[in-house]
Amino acid sequence: MDDQVEKGLHWTGFSYSFTDSGFYEVAYYRAGPNPTDPKCTKGIIQWQHGKYHKASNGSLILDPITVDGRQLMSDPCAYENSVYTRYHQQEVFKQYEVLVNPFDKAMRLNLYGWDGTPLNPMYLVYRPPQMLPTQTLNPTKTASTGASQPSGTTKTKRDLDGDHDGLVRDALSRNAMLKQSAYADRIWWLGVGLTALGGVGYFCF
Repeated sequence: MDDQVEKGLHWTGFSYSFTDSGFYEVAYYRAGPNPTDPKCTKGIIQWQHGKYHKASNGSLILDPITVDGRQLMSDPCAYENSVYTRYHQQEVFKQYEVLVNPFDKAMRLNLYGWDGTPLNPMYLVYRPPQMLPTQTLNPTKTASTGASQPSGTTKTKRDLDGDHDGLVRDALSRNAMLKQSAYADRIWWLGVGLTALGGVGYFCF
């Protein structure tokens, strides 16, 4: 699996996992074609986890553990190696629906973005969900479970209080990106790859 992550996954998509106790996990894999130069196709993997809660207006709010999220971006025509950074972004879904798909009788989850735009439907694969541990996986002095930035926060490169995962503190300053080989942190991306590629989770597309 780590070879697949290093060389590129075969399918794009996303997976959301939820527990009854209020925890969630999400993985995205996106690819961007380049019609003028096919060998310059870009790819990005994002993974984060944390806590979710249901608001009084029916919306669903996902608050990530800020120090645990990861992003791996591949742009072979711009960088020799993949760009590996910390990542976190709160997600707000205006509404959600859990129902039985009328065609195949499978459990289906419909999520609608903050502006009401529907995501592709997701289907139940595992119950209970198969997730990485729900506590903070890479604690720092300021880490706290479920902590997040305000809604609308974009991807952020976090300062490190120590050298975790072989990353250098200065390289992950707020104004810097770490250009690190995709071989970095294989065990971490093994978990991400399993989540994204296998569609592991309570609900999966």
